[in-house]
Amino acid sequence: MKDDQDVFAMRKLGREVAESVGLEAQDQIRVATALSEIGRELLEAGTGASFAFRLGQDALTVTIEFSATAGFRPADGVTLAGRLVDLIELDPAEGRISMVKRLPQGRKPKRSAEEIRAGLATGTPTTALEELRRQNRELAETLQEVLQLNTELQETNQGVLALYNQLSEELEETNRGVVALYAELDEKSAQLRAAGEAKNRFWATVSHELRTPLNSIIGLVRLLVGPGGEPLAEEQLHQIGLIGSSAQTLLALVSELLDMAKAEAGRLVPQPSLVDLMALAERLRMTLHPTTGNDAVELTVEVSRAPREMLVDEVMLTRILRNLLSNALKFTERGEVRLEAVLDAATHNVVFTVTDNGIGVPEEHQERIFEEFFQVPGPIQVRTKGTGLGLPYARRLAEALGGTLHLTSVPGSGTMATLRLPYRHGGTPVVGRVLVVDDDEEFRATVRRMLTGVAEHIDEAADGLAALEVMAGHPPDLALVDLLMPRLDGSALMARMCDDERLSRVPVIIVTVATSYQVPEGTRMVVSKQGLRRDILLGAIEGVLGRAGG
Repeated sequence: MKDDQDVFAMRKLGREVAESVGLEAQDQIRVATALSEIGRELLEAGTGASFAFRLGQDALTVTIEFSATAGFRPADGVTLAGRLVDLIELDPAEGRISMVKRLPQGRKPKRSAEEIRAGLATGTPTTALEELRRQNRELAETLQEVLQLNTELQETNQGVLALYNQLSEELEETNRGVVALYAELDEKSAQLRAAGEAKNRFWATVSHELRTPLNSIIGLVRLLVGPGGEPLAEEQLHQIGLIGSSAQTLLALVSELLDMAKAEAGRLVPQPSLVDLMALAERLRMTLHPTTGNDAVELTVEVSRAPREMLVDEVMLTRILRNLLSNALKFTERGEVRLEAVLDAATHNVVFTVTDNGIGVPEEHQERIFEEFFQVPGPIQVRTKGTGLGLPYARRLAEALGGTLHLTSVPGSGTMATLRLPYRHGGTPVVGRVLVVDDDEEFRATVRRMLTGVAEHIDEAADGLAALEVMAGHPPDLALVDLLMPRLDGSALMARMCDDERLSRVPVIIVTVATSYQVPEGTRMVVSKQGLRRDILLGAIEGVLGRAGG
């Protein structure tokens, strides 16, 4: 290249080759412009150049070679060319620039490479004026396309805006519906909570009120049939015995209803003590076996592989096992009902199983039998008495003890109920001294009962200031702290503890009803008061102490 005329020729050749290989008009202009920009930049650098076209299967490659010693440095022209083609590679050390423009997919070149080469050889040179006129025509055509695209874009924008307005209106209407639905759901939830609370109050009140007359009936029956009473005829004794038996059945049902109401309200608090499992199992065997009235069913117990003693609420455990054994005896016409207890060393649980070879429970009913008042339909169920509360009540008690109750059964072959309870022994407390800081005296008493056999010593404080006084004399091994307290709240108390060298390392579990709070520095764990159970509290204590020890 010697002058601008060569640059114009370079542009013309680029356009003609691009047209011959099948590129669209706009892509032809892009190739021609890219070539002229690079050519102009090389001309300004004062270096000559040659260029060659190579047609591949899917792309047109233009290679421009120039003197490597000319010190050419690419500027805006090469940058613009890179935007007009698909790929541009520059190698100043080799004196080479390569441009790649991809061909339209599926479009074949109008002429072969030989025909294109022959056509270029016979072409007439172009003048600067002709090329300028050509560029002006291309610019006018491009401007017309831009104007058309702009018109189409405006129409599209209007459509999009109309659609946006329509969608906005629909979304706003939907949001209003969702807000109304949420309000309705909140109202229904409040109604359900109120109904649940009313139901619990009803069961608790009715159950409590029924106990007094039932106890009176039972007492009068005992006076009538006991020593010192008037002699009664055999039929009278029989009738009074039926009255007493019915009263005992009603009293047991009322007690279960009251306990179910307590369980649903989260007010079943275990009273743990050391229980002799061997003696408990034997009492159950002696109590239940004579009541079956069926010599074809044998009741056996095997607890020799279980610990001799465990820390548990004896009344709750007895009621669970009695319910399971009574059910098994009720629905077993011949064979064996067996109570076993073993220690699962892997989970540190005591596992109680009650196994029978009775009628079994169909698979579709094996979870439903834990619903209140549900009874599996069948001929034996019709003949036997029951309310459908035994198993639900037993599962509630198991959960209150921190355990689980599950059932597996094969119809016609028998049933196995499995009760798993955490094994704790009263001789090995989990923690030494525990401080319970809460302004609710009833809650402190509840926690004290939960910690029986777990803590060697339990201190109490009604607020943060009282807690600091207690800790001044006896720093605890663990503190259970409420956040919302008078005088000095939980957050302020923990700040004071962090500033005290003796108290800064005391593990703290926050036990609170607050739904939103900022966890104070030094907190190891947060436990909700809502539905707090002994197993949850003991799990938190063991987790915190394990973390502190680690």
